[in-house]
Amino acid sequence: MKGTYLGEFEEVVLLAVAIRTGDAYGAAVVDEIEQQLGRPVNLGAVHTALHRLEEKSLVKSEMGGVTSERGGRRKRLYNVTATGRRALEETRQLRNQMWNNIPKIAWS
Repeated sequence: MKGTYLGEFEEVVLLAVAIRTGDAYGAAVVDEIEQQLGRPVNLGAVHTALHRLEEKSLVKSEMGGVTSERGGRRKRLYNVTATGRRALEETRQLRNQMWNNIPKIAWS
């Protein structure tokens, strides 16, 4: 899809948002990525990626309710859009196609 190119980190963040559906806010996305990849992730980098993904209309955000655990502050919650789902599906399709086209001799 034109204009929906996903960089590797954007793809990982978008996948984490999809996994955390209903509870995808910055820190939760960081936790998910760290759990899935087994490596540390910078919260600022995640926020930057979420902002880019929202600009590309791959995620949408809304403010959640007030919580006492955050001292009365609200969380910005993210959800994958239909466009975001299509971008993830196309990315997976492309990767699978490329993997399937590696000649067996390349693994010898």
